[in-house]
Amino acid sequence: MRRVVFGEDHEAFRETLRAFIEAEVVPVYDEWCAAGQVPREFYHRLAELGLFGINVPEEYGGAGLQTHRFEAVQYEETARAGVTFGGSGVHVLLALPYLKMLASDEQKKRYLPRFVSGEEMWAIAMTEPGTGSDLAGMKTTARLGEDGTHYVLNGAKTFITGGVHADRVIVCARTAAPTAEDRRHGISLFAVDTRSQGYSVGRKLDKLGLKASDTAELAFADVKVPVEDLLGEENKGFSYLGANLPSERWGIAFGAYAQARAAVRFAKQYVQERTVFGKPVAHFQNTKFELAACQAEVDAAQAVADRALEALDAGELTPAEAASAKLFCTEVAHRVIDRCLQLHGGYGYMNEYPIARLYADNRVNRIYGGTSEIMKSIIAKDMGL
Repeated sequence: MRRVVFGEDHEAFRETLRAFIEAEVVPVYDEWCAAGQVPREFYHRLAELGLFGINVPEEYGGAGLQTHRFEAVQYEETARAGVTFGGSGVHVLLALPYLKMLASDEQKKRYLPRFVSGEEMWAIAMTEPGTGSDLAGMKTTARLGEDGTHYVLNGAKTFITGGVHADRVIVCARTAAPTAEDRRHGISLFAVDTRSQGYSVGRKLDKLGLKASDTAELAFADVKVPVEDLLGEENKGFSYLGANLPSERWGIAFGAYAQARAAVRFAKQYVQERTVFGKPVAHFQNTKFELAACQAEVDAAQAVADRALEALDAGELTPAEAASAKLFCTEVAHRVIDRCLQLHGGYGYMNEYPIARLYADNRVNRIYGGTSEIMKSIIAKDMGL
């Protein structure tokens, strides 16, 4: 079926990005996975390509566009090559919307030029050791100092993607206790400088997948955060988080669809080259039927992901629609990648084959950004159940 979400500019970008990945990422990707992170200087290369400034206003060094279509192309091209760009996805997809929505003009002048250039890499810290999907239960606190010039930040965060390389982190913390009527009250957002005294990066976490993405534990011990680094209004952080969750969940949905699409490509190539009983594996009816079934699921996931992309760009993607897209696309990717790995036989279990990395990388899609169970709860509530 004809696709309508991408135009000439997007396809030209795709060609440039594909050539860049093949020349500068694929040859060294195994080294990045072994190191557990991409080199810090790689983010400067992404900045040179313009990846960080597409949605940033021109006055701050960006392209001034208002679209997620270029990000969608990036999802497809990295998945196609079986690679990732480390924590840069958080920098653009998660952190930037908060800066555009909440930062004052003065803050934008300080933050955005360095954001675009890659001089300052951003991450966001929501999850705590005892709070995942229940963000209202966070314990990290930020108390206003006696002289009113700064907040004092104390607490810990975990599972922070990009947390090792980050120069600034949007930290969610309690500035007031929850009320009897609203346990979500009292959360605020801060743009914390990681060079601050008392700020520390703990373990770089050893994950099942996404090996090239640095994921860390963070700790705050009496970290002084200038009042000028409060994002938005005090105590309204939970509503800000809710406003940006649809875009985050779209990103996970589209990335999952792209992984499933790549898995079919890898499996098709493998079964055409691999010979069993004197014949290519692709010759057998079971192989054809399995790949045909996978392709049908990928087609459906692409339609859902594209429709969600159009709604997101139009400012119309609702929380329930984003949850539905995430639930569907991540579940499809889970099934498709598993079946495509099976077609590789024992080689599919070897990390030298991209299908093995896809299998491990894909698993977290049904957990982060809200678990599949949380997505079902959101959809059910929207249905009036």
